[in-house]
Amino acid sequence: MDIESLFSVKGKVVLVTGGAKGVGRMISEAFVQNGAKVYIASRDAAACNAACAELNALLSSSSSSSSSTKGSAIPLPADLSKPSDCQRLAAELTRRETKLHVLVNNSGATWGEAYDQFPDAAWTKLLTLNLQRVFTLTQLLTPLLEAAADLSSGGTTLDPARVIHIGSIDGIRVPVLPTYAYSASKAGLHHLSRHLAVELGPRGITSNTLACGPFPSKMMAATLESFGEDIKAANPLGRIGMPSDVGGACIFLASKAGAFVNGATITLDGGVVLQSKI
Repeated sequence: MDIESLFSVKGKVVLVTGGAKGVGRMISEAFVQNGAKVYIASRDAAACNAACAELNALLSSSSSSSSSTKGSAIPLPADLSKPSDCQRLAAELTRRETKLHVLVNNSGATWGEAYDQFPDAAWTKLLTLNLQRVFTLTQLLTPLLEAAADLSSGGTTLDPARVIHIGSIDGIRVPVLPTYAYSASKAGLHHLSRHLAVELGPRGITSNTLACGPFPSKMMAATLESFGEDIKAANPLGRIGMPSDVGGACIFLASKAGAFVNGATITLDGGVVLQSKI
């Protein structure tokens, strides 16, 4: 049970939705640098292609990794708010691969607006992308995930396939900002993950959630610009998240070290969710 094999994701096939930017890009890079074959899905095709090119170039220029341990990044542009694009992505992945070891459901959106002006359209957009399409895509990719599960001769799952959902601490606490649809969608995602853990566990697939606090991303840019120092000061660790935080958490869940974790919601926030506002 050495560290290298315990936390290894080498050779695993991974799909990261929204993997071209922000937290998704951090996750993609962590898997690629540790030897996984990573498909990156993003609505922005140009960003998707650029991210893969940059990650592959980074590996080519790295002297710290041997060619046998290097992973790769492959673009699969798709607008995952659309059922047709979810179906197309699943069909294309099935054409290319016989197994999917890890699905990271990271694609998402937010919307902040005062209560009295909060539009109905925000609910439709966020509940569709942040919650409904997570179910849609997971359902479509279940056969590939089942094929990746490592089962013993007795049918016991030794190394399951993984579904990792990127949730939010705003799905646990009540946020200060008026992001009603976002917080509700993430709370729903956390519970959907638990429901999937029970359904998919017997099929050799685990389902877990990372409830993330603030990380540097396009989604958080305006908030961090206005309140960044206050956010850091309110955190017991005095900072916001770094790429190694979310990348490391995903590597843990996707490796043998996390093989027995199922249905968990792991807060990845430095402890800020524990702080009382009174």
